[in-house]
Order: sequence, then C-alpha cells, then structure tokens
Amino acid sequence: MTKSTSGRLPLDKNIVRGKQIQVEVNGKLHTAYEGETVAALFAAEKLSAMRTTPEGEPRGIYCGMGICFDCLVVINEIPNTRACMTWLKDGMKISTQEGLKASHR
Repeated sequence: MTKSTSGRLPLDKNIVRGKQIQVEVNGKLHTAYEGETVAALFAAEKLSAMRTTPEGEPRGIYCGMGICFDCLVVINEIPNTRACMTWLKDGMKISTQEGLKASHR
C-alpha cells in the first residue's frame, strides 16, 4: 500500500467532497475539490509558503479568515489575492507571490 502524501482527511461516510478539479500551482498540476479554498489546497498539499516579503521571508496561512494578508498569491495573473478567501475553480493558475505586487484590479 502506498502512503498518501496528501494532508486531506481520508474519506469515510461522514466526509463528502465536491467535484474533483485540476488546478496549477507554480506550473505543477494538483487535484483539488470544488468547495475548497486556495489556502486549503496549499495545506492539503503541504505547500507552506504562499508569498515572500520584500526581504524574502516566507509567509503562509496565518489567520485563515482574510484579515492578515499573509496568504497573498497570484491567481490567473492577478496578484495580491487572498488564498484563504478564494474558492478554487477548475483550471485555475496559481503562483506564489514574491514581494509586493501592484494590483491589476
């Protein structure tokens, strides 16, 4: 039996997941599920750093509710997107953010 590297809970009769989707993180395809946030995917795949500060220090999930802005990522070329507040969508392209980025919004 192959040991899973995913941080997701194993499925049982009490856990129901959304439809399986594919997203790209830093050029690598990952399986995710509708109903998960970008931050949940990072946690499940054990990807701890979502961005770096201008000084190069790694940052990741801290508050998990959109207050601290430590989980900023670039999604579909839009920087400064909070991973903990953004629902995954099939085909989404996510990349870690380096330093401060000017928003395209």
